[in-house]
Amino acid sequence: MRPPGWQPRLIALDIDGTTVHEKNPPSPRVLAAVREIGRHAVVTLCTGRTVLGVGHVLDQLELGARPRADRYADFPHTTVCSNGAVVLDTGSREVRYAIRFEPGPVVAAVREALPGAVFGCEEVGRGQRVAAPFPDGILAGRVRVVDEHELLGEPTPKVVAYWPHGTPADVAERMEGVEVPGAEVTLDHELPWVSMVPEGVSKASALAEVARVLGVAQADVLAVGDGDNDRAMLRWAGLGVAMGQAPPEVKADADEVTGTVEEDGLAAVLERYL
Repeated sequence: MRPPGWQPRLIALDIDGTTVHEKNPPSPRVLAAVREIGRHAVVTLCTGRTVLGVGHVLDQLELGARPRADRYADFPHTTVCSNGAVVLDTGSREVRYAIRFEPGPVVAAVREALPGAVFGCEEVGRGQRVAAPFPDGILAGRVRVVDEHELLGEPTPKVVAYWPHGTPADVAERMEGVEVPGAEVTLDHELPWVSMVPEGVSKASALAEVARVLGVAQADVLAVGDGDNDRAMLRWAGLGVAMGQAPPEVKADADEVTGTVEEDGLAAVLERYL
């Protein structure tokens, strides 16, 4: 239980389905709430997007654009990308660190479960190397179609698999019980998509490090999200809030549920603390 008058000191926001809806920018209400709450707490985006996919959202929210005058002014503010495997300096847009793993065993395990899946490996700050073309607009940056040797030839922070032969529910059914060695696996509830990052890495692990650097207690962290990749973060945060359109298993991991992204559910949460 949070004490009366509780205020978050660190706020972690998922992007897709939380801060923005599809390809639209943040709504005016969400934009105003995020900008205002940023005067009182540190706001950190925590996303599955790569570093190349977050820049315009950071610009819209004005995160890192202005010097802070509060107790955290001297700390480097960060954006958590690639489900926690890559951390970006929000102000300079430089990569602070990336955690990589070998993609070969991961691809082999998922390929057996999802025959015909198309795989991509993130190349930090550049784009993706892929085994075959992905649907337009899904991947950010330069997308290079390469052979198997090059696809698996270098460590990467994130492997993605797109399965064009079924629905997200089909993917979830086929992936149930599948052991993917050395990886943390998350699914998408809107696309037939699987994301894999190194074992032990998640939005939660990266957010915990951000909190440690800032000196913010776990109990003083607010996290908001809607996807499978948000579940660990919602469980870890002092207050985890699921969006209204989130799947039941995501809501079950949260302390409370707000409105949907179409209803500006994020703004409704943040406005309580303005």
